[in-house]
Amino acid sequence: MLGDTSFDDTAGGERSNGRALILVENLSVPFDRRVWQECTTLRDAGWKVHVICPQGSTRDTEPEAEIDGVRIHRYPLRAATGGPAGYLREYGSALWHTVRLARKVGPVDVVHACNPPDLLFLPALWLKRRGARFVFDQHDLVPELYLSRFDRGEDLLYRAVCALERLTYRAADVVLATNESYRDVAMLRGGRRPEDVFVVRSAPAIERFQPVPPEPELKRGKPHLLCYLGVMGPQDGVDYALRALAKLRDEFGRTDWHAVFVGAGDAFDAMVELSRRLGLSEQVQFTGRIPDADLVRYLSTADVCLSPDPRNPLNDVSTMNKVLEYMAMSRPIVSFDLREARVSAGDAAVYAPANDETAFAELIALLLDDPEKRARMGKIGQERISGQLSWQNSQASLLAAYAAAFRDHTPVSAGAPVRARGRRRP
Repeated sequence: MLGDTSFDDTAGGERSNGRALILVENLSVPFDRRVWQECTTLRDAGWKVHVICPQGSTRDTEPEAEIDGVRIHRYPLRAATGGPAGYLREYGSALWHTVRLARKVGPVDVVHACNPPDLLFLPALWLKRRGARFVFDQHDLVPELYLSRFDRGEDLLYRAVCALERLTYRAADVVLATNESYRDVAMLRGGRRPEDVFVVRSAPAIERFQPVPPEPELKRGKPHLLCYLGVMGPQDGVDYALRALAKLRDEFGRTDWHAVFVGAGDAFDAMVELSRRLGLSEQVQFTGRIPDADLVRYLSTADVCLSPDPRNPLNDVSTMNKVLEYMAMSRPIVSFDLREARVSAGDAAVYAPANDETAFAELIALLLDDPEKRARMGKIGQERISGQLSWQNSQASLLAAYAAAFRDHTPVSAGAPVRARGRRRP
């Protein structure tokens, strides 16, 4: 049984199920909350966990770190600029560093690759030929991401990313999907068997989201506070939210609110400029990334939280982390009507017709005028997070996926314990 296998990963004789290597390109760790939760779950289940990821710009900056028993190997990476060519440069550099650091880590039993991009199957295949099993953790549908981000149609690059996704599915022993929509894609487009695809939903770390008393001064003298939390990229809809706020002011005559946008991304500067052009600078505050304690202060004070992701091929089938985090903080949500937004939030949100900024503004106004409804929605959201959407449920699915990866195999380290440098004991 997988849970009974063990090996000696250190000279001190630490016992473990095996060695797992998690590959990440999109974010640093532990800043990537989903990956960090997976790391600690595997660690607690007895795995010796290594992570290869990029260095952060303001945090996670050390090349090497051991945090709570997880060994992290980081490499320098410049984010893409200049369109698809910039991404090719970024991904080429990331692949080179990933292989370099994987060689340093040495033999592993599992390589766990988190997309995007769908290029990490290349180092995963190299490790698979050396005895590792390959777990593909599909954070994003890259073909849909390409269509949503570049709006170029189904061109040569689109066909290329589809091919890379197929190769990744084919190489994987098991697939982790963030929701049922992604699971359907893995089976229908990826040709994977149902028993090889496991839904491991992202879930907020409850200990990170503990409400504190509201601070009225955060409302900047207004009766109400609106809050957006999340990445600010071209597909994240911050521009939709800003135009909806301008309509809230101009068409509904509402100036009784202050709005705070928490987060950063490659559209951050453009969103600040759009806010200025819309005449919102006095009512809209951009904080950038802030410490967790400050984030909790804003969310605890917010009357309504915004999830303005427009409907596009990616967003309609993706689970938005900010929605789950709003729910963990018992905040009511205004969202566009997206398939997976409804699955996650249910009655904790109200839904405007897709991409309809006027309707989005109207729903904000309706919630601002109905504190009892806001309270009911907040309670519904918090109960959904503590129940069916908790990380505890995802933990069980993650460990089941790892067990399935070894259905017909035994971890290499189970047969003969190894030391830290990969040498077998005599």
